[in-house]
This record gives sequence, structure tokens and C-alpha cells, in this order.
Amino acid sequence: MRIAVVEDDRKLARYLEIELVHEGHEVDLSFDGDDGMRLVQTGLHDLVILDVMLPGMSGIDLLRTLRRRSKVPVILLTARDAVEDKVEGLDRGADDYLTKPFSIDELNARIRSIERRQHGHVEEVLQVGDLQLDSAERTVVRQGREVHLTKREFDLLEYLLSHVGLPQSREAILAHVWGYGFFGTTNLVDVYVRQLREKLDEEGSESVIQTVRGVGYVIKRPRAPVDA
Repeated sequence: MRIAVVEDDRKLARYLEIELVHEGHEVDLSFDGDDGMRLVQTGLHDLVILDVMLPGMSGIDLLRTLRRRSKVPVILLTARDAVEDKVEGLDRGADDYLTKPFSIDELNARIRSIERRQHGHVEEVLQVGDLQLDSAERTVVRQGREVHLTKREFDLLEYLLSHVGLPQSREAILAHVWGYGFFGTTNLVDVYVRQLREKLDEEGSESVIQTVRGVGYVIKRPRAPVDA
């Protein structure tokens, strides 16, 4: 992929350039919003990694302008406490976001997810341990038994299974599962996670959906057994 990185922290931008080139991508850098707008308007990029807080044109304004003429995927980089920026960015058409600081492994996982969607490589069957979800048949099986879910419960589980190992904030879940234009509170996510746990988990067993304190929820791959 050819990736445009628009980030005013030059040290971070150079680090991303090195790591992304190592992954086989071509990278173009920009360090402010106005120059970043000129860069992404060339139409040469398969993905834009965009910081929200930029000198000159802000990242949100850049995204708003870009979306009038392009559907290129955009990953936003936001401050940890900038919930409003995340929500507005998703509303303006961002495909995903990461909060700083983040790991390069997480960024690469998000990029691979976007690549799969771009090329239509969306897995129909998602499986983690004894939990299996069939997107085409819209069925869920846990420990050999079929679990009957409502449409929203199914969509929420499918979203979490599509991001195995990557903690998802309540804001991101709300935006992706309920829709960018949905006006509701993140408490709704907690309600639906509780309902899913009641249907999926056996009494006394560890929940397949784990809480990440201060972040949201995640489904992790089970640990491989250790030989005695």
C-alpha cells in the first residue's frame, strides 16, 4: 500500500515511516494540515494516517474536505482523552482510530484489516477457541451449542471477533455497531455486552468477552496449553 502519514510530531512520523516501510508499504510524510491536504488530494494513496491535532488545517477539517472527493480509508490518531475528536472523526467518515500512545503492532493490525476489506477478503466464519460465528448464515455456536442472538447482539459479537486481541473502546463499538449517526450513550454497549455474556458463557467459566479497564472490551485468543 502507499500510505500518507500526516503527523506534526516529526519523531513519531519518522518512526511510523520506518516501521511501515519495513512492512512493505510506500510512505509519504506531511507535518501540518495544509501540506497534508495537498498531499492527500493527489489521489495517489491507498490509506491516510491522520493526526487530529495539526498546525494549520486541523485533522478533522482535513478529513471533512477529503471526504467530499475521496473514499480513501483514513485512520485517525487522537489523544487518549479526546473522546469528542474520536466521535466527530468517525462521524466525518474516518474508518478507524488509534489513541496515543499506541503500539506499532496494533497499527499494523488495523491496516491489515482495512486491506482485507478493500480486497473483499472478509472472513465469513470467525472462530476463537470454542466460539464460532458464521457471518453468511448469521449463526453462533459455543461449545457445540447454537446460541440465539438478536441482530444487534450478533453485530456486536461479529465486530469484536473481527478485532481479536485489539481492545475496542465503547465509543468505537457504538459508532461501528449502532452507526455513526446514532445518538446514544456508551452505557448501551455495557448493557449489550452483559446480555451477550449471559448467552455465551457457562456458569463459573471465564467470559469470552473481557473488560479492559479504562478502555472497553476485547476478545482474546485462548492461550496455548503449556506442556508439563
